[in-house]
Amino acid sequence: MTLINIIVLALVQGIAELLPISSSAHVIAVEKMLGLDPTSPEMTFLLVMLHTGTMFAVIGYFWQTWRERYFASMRSFMHILRLVIIATVLTGVIGGALLLLIEKVVLGGADKAEIEQIFGNPYVMAGGLAAAGILIIISGLKPQRERPLGARESAWIGAVQGLCLPFRGFSRSGSTISTGLLAGVDRFRAEEFSFALAVVLTPPVIAREAWRLFKSQAADAGAATHSTMSMLTPGLFGMVCSFAAGWLALRWLSKWLEQGRWHYFGFYCLAASVAVLVFLR
Repeated sequence: MTLINIIVLALVQGIAELLPISSSAHVIAVEKMLGLDPTSPEMTFLLVMLHTGTMFAVIGYFWQTWRERYFASMRSFMHILRLVIIATVLTGVIGGALLLLIEKVVLGGADKAEIEQIFGNPYVMAGGLAAAGILIIISGLKPQRERPLGARESAWIGAVQGLCLPFRGFSRSGSTISTGLLAGVDRFRAEEFSFALAVVLTPPVIAREAWRLFKSQAADAGAATHSTMSMLTPGLFGMVCSFAAGWLALRWLSKWLEQGRWHYFGFYCLAASVAVLVFLR
């Protein structure tokens, strides 16, 4: 893997992970265009590092706000903790049930490789991008209300987040922020709660990718150690690039939300869905 490949993937991951445009669809598209194997140990390790970089970008960007709003007192901390738990439990229940339904019923118990191939299918990605785009446009053009973020709103956000788990292209940040806006939550609170949930969900994603890497290299411990060490420097470089790209993406996202330009991301998703069908099918 070349330095240019790492930079391109890091920028795409950092920007698309935090903007409401689906990082998975964009990363898959870029991997195909660059001729990279997404199942290789090098790619798995790099994706772990890129996810780590964007997670740190979210924590760094929102830390001051979270500290003032969520950690100012035990009462405020327990309140947001309850909302995060409600949303995360619903995400796990709905997302897990949907994954199980697709794997066992719709696909008849197909193996993991086949399932991954189906979820990465251009038609599935295009459908997810289109669905996210429509949701973003509707929520962005809807007149805003000022409703506090409560259990009802967090439950809706968590439930919609669960629908994002199986489908590449159905943006997590786009769908959760849009759901918050449709529920009447103000733009900034919808944004910061969406990314608080992202910080909760990202470590399991990183752990899953790291476990895949460990299993792929477990047969030869010596070779695995050498391979991991050779991937460490490129991975750290990619992590720094994805951190920087993620930080800039968050500033862009916050600015457009404040200026009422949220729906523009939806138009991009619709255009991206067409591009996926034209160039990747």
